[in-house]
Amino acid sequence: MIYVLWQFRVKPEKTEQFERDYGPEGIWAQLFRRSPRYERTSLLRDPSQEASYIVIDIWQDEGSYHAFKKEFHVDYQRLDRECEALTVEEKPLGIFDAVTGSQFPVPSAQKS
Repeated sequence: MIYVLWQFRVKPEKTEQFERDYGPEGIWAQLFRRSPRYERTSLLRDPSQEASYIVIDIWQDEGSYHAFKKEFHVDYQRLDRECEALTVEEKPLGIFDAVTGSQFPVPSAQKS
């Protein structure tokens, strides 16, 4: 598994829409679901900083993530342009592997 992390500062009046669009059932997750190698998205909010978020997109492997971005480049770019109106700042934090024995927690609704 790989974890693609992004940090966002959102326009305060746009937080509700941002949470909808970038959450686990949002328009980004819907786009990513076109790939069978996409796992899920987690949206985290920093309670100590207004409108500060981390998005974690989880993929089976890095090659699949890059192949998806290449195949769906037009849709990805279109959606990225549309969502720019929601944010003040967007910063990629990187692509991470889980350390052996570690796993990002699965939301309770997805646990077996």
